[in-house]
Amino acid sequence: MIIIPAIDLKAGRCVRLRQGKMAEETVYSENPADMALAWARMGAERLHVVDLDGAVQGKPVNHDVIGRIVGALSLPVQLGGGIRDMNHIETYLKAGVTWVILGTAAFKKPEFVAAACREFPDRVILAVDAHGGRAAVEGLTEETHLSALEMAKRYENEGIGAIIYTDIERDGMSAGPNVTATENLAKNVRIPVIASGGISGIEDVVKLLDLEACGVMGMITGRALYEGTLDLREAIRVSKKGKNTQ
Repeated sequence: MIIIPAIDLKAGRCVRLRQGKMAEETVYSENPADMALAWARMGAERLHVVDLDGAVQGKPVNHDVIGRIVGALSLPVQLGGGIRDMNHIETYLKAGVTWVILGTAAFKKPEFVAAACREFPDRVILAVDAHGGRAAVEGLTEETHLSALEMAKRYENEGIGAIIYTDIERDGMSAGPNVTATENLAKNVRIPVIASGGISGIEDVVKLLDLEACGVMGMITGRALYEGTLDLREAIRVSKKGKNTQ
């Protein structure tokens, strides 16, 4: 299972939010590219980057910073936030981003998402952010009528590369991942799932390792890494050797 460090961008800085609330941020670095390099040196195999400003404004905002991050790394980057049309996708993929993440567009512009999957097979990741079991969009500010599973099922046959499932109520709270909801989603879709939200330490990594057989291919972690309650090298070691190493 892959351990994926997160870099969330707001006003050009590396931050973490609590429960996706833009007003509740903690700044961890003024230079996100340096932060990305630090995770790469510790053994990260993939990086998760989100343009938070872009997610709220509905268009790319931190593109210059993203360019510096991608240019500084040799490992693949998955990027989300404000990607709402084909030009955005093409621009980022040409700049070196490996996967683009679509969330709001998946609810509001399903035809565009389907077209993007056809044009760029396996390079589109679906973000399913859930609040109280319902999918949320527009930078987590708007709750939809669809359940997380219903949102995922819409794209089961479209060539989506993976689904990132985030429990918003746990995101940035270090309260532990929603293992039950993540497992339920993974068991009911034929798309690999990446768990996100709530990881607080190595014990949570071990819990999520149990879900690999269900189709969970990786986990995203941010605050725990930045605050030192999870060591990236240890998490990678455990994820490679399995939970019996504990």
